[in-house]
Amino acid sequence: MKARIIGTKNRIKSIFGGSLGNLIEWYDWYIYSAFSLYFADAFFPKGNLTLQLLNAAAIFAVGFLMRPIGGLIMGVYADKKGRKSALTFSVILMCFGSMLIAMAPTYEQVGVLSPVILVIARLIQGISVGGEYGVSATYLSEMASSKHRGFYSSFQYVTLIMGQLLALSVLIVLQRFLLTSEELHSWGWRIPFFIGALGAYVGFYLRLRIRETESFSSETPEQIKKNNPIVGLMKHPKEVLTVIGLTMGGTLAFYTYSTYMQKFIVNTIGLSRDTSTMLSASTLFVFMLVQPLFGLLSDYIGRRPLLIVFGVLGTLTTVPILTTLSTAQNPWMIFALITTALLIVANYTSINAIVKAELFPVEIRALGVSLPYAIAVSIFGGTAEYIALWLKNIGHENWFFYYVTACIMISLAVYIIMPDTKEHSRLDED
Repeated sequence: MKARIIGTKNRIKSIFGGSLGNLIEWYDWYIYSAFSLYFADAFFPKGNLTLQLLNAAAIFAVGFLMRPIGGLIMGVYADKKGRKSALTFSVILMCFGSMLIAMAPTYEQVGVLSPVILVIARLIQGISVGGEYGVSATYLSEMASSKHRGFYSSFQYVTLIMGQLLALSVLIVLQRFLLTSEELHSWGWRIPFFIGALGAYVGFYLRLRIRETESFSSETPEQIKKNNPIVGLMKHPKEVLTVIGLTMGGTLAFYTYSTYMQKFIVNTIGLSRDTSTMLSASTLFVFMLVQPLFGLLSDYIGRRPLLIVFGVLGTLTTVPILTTLSTAQNPWMIFALITTALLIVANYTSINAIVKAELFPVEIRALGVSLPYAIAVSIFGGTAEYIALWLKNIGHENWFFYYVTACIMISLAVYIIMPDTKEHSRLDED
């Protein structure tokens, strides 16, 4: 009994350490989106706000294009050298990328070199976060007890959302208490990136002290050295396609109602930046709180029912919710609509990490989760803001609503035909 208690303590300690590092990584990733309303004119020529946001969103999308490369590099590294080593390396890259943005010169100072530096920084961060998701999902899934994998793995999105909330909280503090709007536009937008670089260093320190998972450490060094994760992944094409299919609708819906909503409230609804930030933070806070509840529910009824609920409700409600939002003016109504949408999306976000981890054997698990997920996120999640802003710019914003619906519908088809990974988990074979 004593050994079991110690094991539980070590498991919780490691999950906490891994999750806290995940929070810092996602804070660094999301401050770009949270502060783009203020720094867009620093990196691009003066002009139309929508065009400036479009340019900033394009670089946001470019960072996503590096995520498959990051997923490949970090996934192979994690399957060869260990989950702990890969997690530590990813947070170092994020630290460097944040510091580069914090110190970047403006367009007025160096011209086109300014957005070039911004692109390089986001490419580095894209590699980092591309590996972070898959490796941290693998780590949390392997550290969790078999009966509570859905609950424990849901904390990946808890910390992911906490990172986004922390980014918005820093913005709120700067907006309301410390700096004027002019100061934020001039130089204040650099502060959160300096904070992110410091936080990433703290994450590096924490991850040096977490434990390796038993699933990975049970392999002998000789077996690990002989294993080729890329070759191994090619033997599982069905699982790879399943990950891409189940991700596309969920990740597009998530980025639509999280990162894009802040711009949507300002640029389409017409409310102030301060109000937009408060509404985004409030809805995301509720979204964060429900993740463990949905994860725990999946431990009892299975993963597949929750995914199907997301697919059905997402298909039926996306167009009505976004259409109503586009003309809403009451902040409470806007809060209710976005919160409703995020509660639907929570059926996907709370369990998507564990579902992917349960599809692959231990020797290719990190790569199997990282690479196909990163491909889907790059294509659908990373381009969400850009496509939405582009369609708005050409006068057909409502087309984006139907695009989101179509992607969710395709994912629903995958949810219906795929097996329930809770009942057929590769983690049980470790």
